[in-house]
Amino acid sequence: MGRRWRLPAGPRPRLVSLRTTFAVSFAAVTAAVTVLVGILSYNSAARLVRVDQQSVFTQVVHDVQDEVRQQEMSPDDFSSSRPGHDLVRPARTDVQVLGPQGQIMDHGSPVLPVTPQDRDMAVARTAGRVVQHKDVRVEADLFRIATVSLGKGRGAVQVAQEFSDTEDLLRALQQRTLILMAAVVVAAGLFGWWLARRITRRLVVLTSAAEDVARTRQLGIQVPVAGLDEVGRLGRAFDRMLGRLAQSEEDQRRLVQDAGHELRTPLTSLRTNISLLRRIDELPPATREELVADLSQEARELTDLVNELVDLAAGQSENEPPQRVDLADLAEDVVGLARRRTGRDVVLRVSGDTTTDGRPGMLQRAISNLVENAAKFDRDGKAPIEVSITGPARPGTVRVEVRDRGPGIAEGDLVRIFDRFYRAADARSQPGSGLGLSIVREVAMAHGGAPFAFRREGGGAVIGFTVGGGLVPGGDTGV
Repeated sequence: MGRRWRLPAGPRPRLVSLRTTFAVSFAAVTAAVTVLVGILSYNSAARLVRVDQQSVFTQVVHDVQDEVRQQEMSPDDFSSSRPGHDLVRPARTDVQVLGPQGQIMDHGSPVLPVTPQDRDMAVARTAGRVVQHKDVRVEADLFRIATVSLGKGRGAVQVAQEFSDTEDLLRALQQRTLILMAAVVVAAGLFGWWLARRITRRLVVLTSAAEDVARTRQLGIQVPVAGLDEVGRLGRAFDRMLGRLAQSEEDQRRLVQDAGHELRTPLTSLRTNISLLRRIDELPPATREELVADLSQEARELTDLVNELVDLAAGQSENEPPQRVDLADLAEDVVGLARRRTGRDVVLRVSGDTTTDGRPGMLQRAISNLVENAAKFDRDGKAPIEVSITGPARPGTVRVEVRDRGPGIAEGDLVRIFDRFYRAADARSQPGSGLGLSIVREVAMAHGGAPFAFRREGGGAVIGFTVGGGLVPGGDTGV
């Protein structure tokens, strides 16, 4: 014997529900989008604010340069104490005036630092020269400072813009953006969980129903799933599947019960005759012949019954693909075979288009069963057995009829002759299993049609079926 290998035992993977997966995925996507939009929005807003502040500062410096270049100006012209001084001070802009030696003549608020480069501007001979300083800390605030020379050594003007307030504002905006993004992510997670629960609620019902079927093996469970979406369609399909399985199980159980009941009679007769074979030497020759004939007849009937049971239970759908079939051609083969077997006159009449979609073997078996049934019950008849193939009674429908001049069918038996194993009271002495016409019914229904039977005027019976409309899904001749 070969050696059996086993995988090492390990912890079973934890199952993650579809609801959790959907909620987490929804929250993750929302978080990614929110973070991306927040970052882009903040960067755009910060860039606009900074550019705007920088453009205001640059414009003020240019205005000062243009003014000192166009006319000779002294430090007194920019003094804040002088009425009508020329320099307009924008918001968060500080101005400080330097004298000819770089000394502070009019300090700003706060006082701005003076560097050697600023003193050089104060003694510069050319008006409008400028030197700039970035990120200069004055007290607790940050400034950008530009020093513009007045020319001819008359001094300089320092223009400073505070941008620490702007950065504080941007930091506050950043914090609020982060808080808003966090709130959106949490809200998205909760909404995703609610939405996932709402969507998967019907799937949970389907799962519970499937688990109940697997646990109890009861197929009659109703699946309360509604809706027009994919989940609703799945629920209805699952409900129909359970219904068909339950019906199939019931048909199988009924077939087994009926088959067991029908098999008891020939088996009991066989058992009785076999017990007589032990005393065959004591029996007269005539009795021996009769016993052997009975055994042979019962064996044939039992064989026919078993074959028909197999055909009825298994069907031929798995081995025979649907195709375009001409029922007239099938009936012609059946009629020829019936003439050779019975020696009876069998007449075939065809009218109209007799083609349809179906399985040839099943349809030929149904026609053959009708002809054999007519020959069996009209065994001593002289009138021909009539087979009629007519189409179409309506688009795509073909009608098959077999007429005989036998004893006919009692009115109370017309609605039951297609039941399995049913045999009328006056036909129980005839050979047969009672399955032939039930197979006709199964074939007709599998091909979108129905069987029919009625009494024939002048005596006899008309039995047949219709086909058309294509094969019914799942409508095989099985149980």
